[in-house]
Amino acid sequence: MALELAESLTERNALDLRDVARRYMNWWRKDGFDTGPTATRVFELASSGLAIEQAVIKVDIESGGQTAGCNPAHRSAPLAMAAFIADGQLGEAAAAEALLTHRHPLAGDVAAAVVVLCRALIRGVPWLRALEVAAAGRRPETRQALAVGYAAGLSPGGYAPDVLRAAVFILHHSHSFNAALRRAVDFAGPSNYCPVLVGCLGGAKWGRSSIPDSVMPARPVLMKRINKAADALAAGW
Repeated sequence: MALELAESLTERNALDLRDVARRYMNWWRKDGFDTGPTATRVFELASSGLAIEQAVIKVDIESGGQTAGCNPAHRSAPLAMAAFIADGQLGEAAAAEALLTHRHPLAGDVAAAVVVLCRALIRGVPWLRALEVAAAGRRPETRQALAVGYAAGLSPGGYAPDVLRAAVFILHHSHSFNAALRRAVDFAGPSNYCPVLVGCLGGAKWGRSSIPDSVMPARPVLMKRINKAADALAAGW
């Protein structure tokens, strides 16, 4: 989904939410996987003819409001790389993009924190200062997740603030991308919630050169798309 978002940003030179939603749907119909229950249910309802905005509302009601998952935080990093989105507009952009699938405000708020944190790190802002920048204006749960604390109470689940808190803790206490990713996988076990965000934020913290090719997908066609989108976004700077 992050790649679909990145390709939309590069081809439209804007955050076109209708285009992003269309790409998500096309991807899901063709070979989408591991979207999480919230996005999957939204796409199922949208495929049956319901407008995606209405599908998001219906899923939120069906789940009793439990739509504060980490999918938007996982997929939103390309927004941070889109130079045409001003720093002050990043949080709003991420929150709006999150609403394509997740209605709970914390899903969008955590995604906003992730993209603001990524942008700050890309700009070379020191880690602790970048955390402060990302926390500004965020909800209490998100601010707490961005505070470097103790390991007690860390959760490997998919609730967005928990995923962000675990990722920030692991990144803060790791000396390299590889060390952080290994620690995240050991912590999460079969769940992929925390490692995905550690990879995203770790890439912004330490840079692409810190990421070994061995952890990248062994799929040439997919890597070609990833590199093309990344180069296009980088060219905007």
